[in-house]
Amino acid sequence: MSRRGQAGTMGTSVFPCLFIILLTGGSPAGCAGDGASASHITASTAEKPVLLNDIVDAEAFIGGAEVAVIGFFQVDNDRRDLDMNSKDVDAEKMTRFIRMNELRLVTEYNPVTAIGVMQSSFQLHLLLITDKMSPKHPERMRRYRAAAELFKGKILFILVDSNLKSNERTISFFELKKSQLPALAIFHTPDEKQDVLTLDEVSVERVQDFCNRFLQRMQKKEDKPEEKALNEEL
Repeated sequence: MSRRGQAGTMGTSVFPCLFIILLTGGSPAGCAGDGASASHITASTAEKPVLLNDIVDAEAFIGGAEVAVIGFFQVDNDRRDLDMNSKDVDAEKMTRFIRMNELRLVTEYNPVTAIGVMQSSFQLHLLLITDKMSPKHPERMRRYRAAAELFKGKILFILVDSNLKSNERTISFFELKKSQLPALAIFHTPDEKQDVLTLDEVSVERVQDFCNRFLQRMQKKEDKPEEKALNEEL
């Protein structure tokens, strides 16, 4: 998956590190990918960035410097490539590829991401409204992400944490109570058509079925005006 602001390569450890900044004697190290020099380094004594692959590396790094700063960035361990050797790649297909992969499989809705979600080019938004503090949350998210793969480029999958006070308006917008959660809510932005499904538990099959039924209803509504216009012409 494409990621903005990525530098370097991802280690295969519990540390989601993309790059490291080492400060020795007040000189900052460059933050650049694949060992390249950073574009704004002015100190001649700057150290090369160090990739930490595991806890042992991190401990050795910290122990070997007077001051050490470690940068942590969450990534989704996924990568998507567009085959540029294909003869049928044009501006439209390249734009579609970028649009499909510019967002995470699941975007968490909060005051920081709200504007980006609202300005998304996706007309269909699917919300999983759930308690992130629940012990079942990791498994729910695993299944929700798996379902998101099936609708990539069609539906924007969103996570809404019911514990956040700022999300209370979103929950009430869909006329849900916390006692009814977890729940799925799908929203079509152009006409604000929506549907809600309360769940005993999240499963790939239920998410897929819920989305497909809504898409089918939307398709039928689009087909009806065309059929009416055709009949009137005849």
